[in-house]
Amino acid sequence: MPAKAVVTIHTIGEIDRLMADAGVMKRSSISANHCFAFERDFVGTWRCIPLCVRRKLDLMGLKLKLSHWLELSQDQRQELVNWSDAPDDLEQCREHLRLLTRSMADGLAKDLPRAVDTPWQQTNGMPVEVADAANAYGVLFTDRQWEEITELDRFCLCKLVRPGHDHHNLVAAFKEVLG
Repeated sequence: MPAKAVVTIHTIGEIDRLMADAGVMKRSSISANHCFAFERDFVGTWRCIPLCVRRKLDLMGLKLKLSHWLELSQDQRQELVNWSDAPDDLEQCREHLRLLTRSMADGLAKDLPRAVDTPWQQTNGMPVEVADAANAYGVLFTDRQWEEITELDRFCLCKLVRPGHDHHNLVAAFKEVLG
């Protein structure tokens, strides 16, 4: 009698954990150039730094000011949106941005510590600030959902709930991220 096949279905969070346990980098290229619907008022014109680029900047450890961003050409901004977020590519992007900003009015883009083990990189447990914001806006958001959303989604929510940040996009972000 032939053996029966066993099929196991995993959530995105479970797949990420299995990959991490195996020493495989998370699949993040899906998020590398994704712009959120609530960013649509500046997509294409790139008058603001989209969250997908801000995430890459955090990962590469570089502070690019809005004035730097606006001094770049439209094509250069689009190139940064499209740039891969693979570790080697991020290192190349970092050097590319340092060269581009060297002669700018605000000077060379500043080095920052690279994002490592930040709350948005963690799938095990939603940050209190995100949970509190969801609760304050009447959004049902569970730890399991936190585990299953993309790293870019987690980055977005963590950035938008920071104290002192203009929260006008937060409800739209919750709706978009949670479907």
